[in-house]
Amino acid sequence: MIRSLPDILVEPVVRMALAEDLGRAGDVTAQACIPEGARMRAVFAARKAGTLAGIDCVRLAVLAMDPGASIELKRRDGAAFEAGAVLAEVEADARAFLAAERTALNLLGRLCGIATLTRTYVEAVGGTKARIADTRKTTPGLRALEKHAVLCGGGVNHRFGLDDAILIKDNHVAVCGGVGEAVRRARAAVGHLMKVEVEVDGLDQLDEALAAGPDVIMLDNFTLPMLREAVTRTAGRTSLEASGGVSLQTVRAIAETGVDVISVGALTHSAPALDVGLDVAPG
Repeated sequence: MIRSLPDILVEPVVRMALAEDLGRAGDVTAQACIPEGARMRAVFAARKAGTLAGIDCVRLAVLAMDPGASIELKRRDGAAFEAGAVLAEVEADARAFLAAERTALNLLGRLCGIATLTRTYVEAVGGTKARIADTRKTTPGLRALEKHAVLCGGGVNHRFGLDDAILIKDNHVAVCGGVGEAVRRARAAVGHLMKVEVEVDGLDQLDEALAAGPDVIMLDNFTLPMLREAVTRTAGRTSLEASGGVSLQTVRAIAETGVDVISVGALTHSAPALDVGLDVAPG
């Protein structure tokens, strides 16, 4: 079971999305058409099979509009579900619930899409030691939620931002004058708990990086023969991350080279939203 994100992290995102939708006057359609005090029951149901992420966004969106609403979450984040599965049942003030509906569905569909795509990648490399990792190619403002969705799909998180790990990319190397020099500067500048990763784009840079002793080496756009040679040369001295040119068609072959991690930007920047709908319940 995937541990839920704390409400204090999720609620501001939900409230910002609600405020964007409510605008200056609130839900004028519901106010015009729905009698004050009317109640309604509805279920959030999956139109397609997938992996759940973001169910707490539903709860928080509904409660933000109607603190007295009754919400029963039928599945928890990380659970697989089939088409037609009921994910949550709600009974609430009709005006309030209809105002929360789109925000809840937008976030739930987006996050389930990420979790479902991640699960597909994870299953594609099953039986190898490679782990599937996300990147910082996330939707601004939604990073914590999207990276949580990756965990729900069985992936692992890369760094969350610029402040929690050092990742020396090609532009850093160019300014520093070399891979080894960049790694040495990084090691001298940070404490023992800060990991250092460096990107290399060829086997010559790999040898230079290994001599400098980073925690992780990113193999950028290496061919399969180059990845296999990198694994042989490294011989377990440091972790190897493959990056670039990764798709569902290529990820299995990349994993079989023996790399430790495969980072996939598509998990967050290209995942299609999963189709989740709202069905009004009778009574």
